[in-house]
Amino acid sequence: MGKIESFQQFLATQSVEVELLGFVLNLLLTSLFALLLAFLYVRYGTSLSNRRMFARNFVLLAMTTMIIITIVKSSLALSLGLVGALSIVRFRAAIKEPEELAYLFLCIAIGLGFGADQAKITIIGALLIAVVIFLRRRVYAASDNQNLHLTVVSEGPGRLELTRIVDTLKSYCAAVDLKRSDETATVTEASFLVEADSLEQLKKAKDELRQQHESVHITFMDNKGLA
Repeated sequence: MGKIESFQQFLATQSVEVELLGFVLNLLLTSLFALLLAFLYVRYGTSLSNRRMFARNFVLLAMTTMIIITIVKSSLALSLGLVGALSIVRFRAAIKEPEELAYLFLCIAIGLGFGADQAKITIIGALLIAVVIFLRRRVYAASDNQNLHLTVVSEGPGRLELTRIVDTLKSYCAAVDLKRSDETATVTEASFLVEADSLEQLKKAKDELRQQHESVHITFMDNKGLA
C-alpha cells in the first residue's frame, strides 16, 4: 500500500506550471509555420485533390497538436491519460495520396516541436524542409513533360474498365501517367497526367472513349492550374 500511495502522490505532484507568455508565443509561431506549410503545399504540391481545401486544415492540426503536447508535458498523469484516450479515439481521414500524409506529418511535427519548447530546432527544421520542397519542385518541373490533368468517369451498365481507358489514351497521347483510380460496382473513375502533341489528338481520344461507352464523362485541366 505504501508504494501505491507514494506513486499516486508522485503523479499528483509532478506538474509544471506552463508560462503563459511562452505558450502564446509558441502558439503564434505554430500557426505561422503551419500557414507557411499550407502555402508551400498549395503552390508546390502535386496532389490531384483540392489542395487549397486540404491545406486549410494545417493550421488547426498544428495548433491542436501544440496545445496537447504543452498540456501533457506539464503532468505525468495527463500524459498517461493521453495514452488511454488515444486507444479509444481513431483518426480515420481519407488519405488517398502519400503526399497528403507527408504534409500532415509535417504539421504534427511543427506542433510537437513548439509544444515541447524546442522552438529553435523546429524553426530551423521547418525552414530547411521549406527549402527542400521548393528545390524539389524546381528540379521536377524541369523534367516534367506532362501538361494536362485528365479525369475519366464511366458509370452504368457496360462501364469502361480501367485497362480499356488506359489503352485508348496510350493510342493518342505521348505520355500517360495514372495518378488515381477509384472503382465501385457501378462507377469507374480514373485521373491521369497526360501529354499530347496537339489538341486534335486529345479530341480523337475523347471521341473514341465516348464511342466505347456513351455515359463517359471526360474533363481536361491544365496541370499548373490544379491548385
